Amino acid sequence: MLKRTHEGDNKDMPKMKTHKSSAKRFKKTSSGKLKRGRMHRNHLAEAKSPKRKRQARGPAEVSAADTKTVRRNLGI
Repeated sequence: MLKRTHEGDNKDMPKMKTHKSSAKRFKKTSSGKLKRGRMHRNHLAEAKSPKRKRQARGPAEVSAADTKTVRRNLGI
């Protein structure tokens, strides 16, 4: 006869869950840094100067103050 096991019988710690909205916004680079998109690019572009729109084009690095929080959210 087979013994039935219940999910609650597992003595291991529960798995960490990835914060899904963070996972969509941040990516880890090959060197281990965290990459993020820039803000103020979605709409109302005609009110913004070309320089401001141009500088917001590429990805940026996550600041040192936020890195710990983002890493925890991503499970890294």
